[in-house]
Amino acid sequence: MRQLRRRETHHITFDTAFLQVISACAQIKRPGQYDTWILPEMQQAYLHLFENEKIAHSVEVWHNNDLVGGLYGIAVGRVFCGESMFSKADNASKLALIELVSQGQYDLIDCQVHTEHLASLGARHIPRAEFLRYLNRPNS
Repeated sequence: MRQLRRRETHHITFDTAFLQVISACAQIKRPGQYDTWILPEMQQAYLHLFENEKIAHSVEVWHNNDLVGGLYGIAVGRVFCGESMFSKADNASKLALIELVSQGQYDLIDCQVHTEHLASLGARHIPRAEFLRYLNRPNS
């Protein structure tokens, strides 16, 4: 991933294509899944949280002006609850997550579902009590 980041073949943006990201997350085919939980009503709810409440956010990965990866989620103080991610190019979703982490804005990123993919990026289980402590920390 360090080599891919150094090559600078991708451009990363934040909160510039939220609707495109959530739409891509809903449309991407996932092994073992028949359909998506990101129904149009859910997309509208998250769009409201993005536009009006300012707590939903997206990270976009671009290559030659094409959106090739990204993620979206909800910020609760200094905790980012990742909702979904997608990749149309190798490692694009990883780039989005790495860039989100590198911004240093969040103390914790809640991946919700532990996978080998996320574990390879440093994800680990934490006890509920510890998670709640993160949620209750001041925003400073």
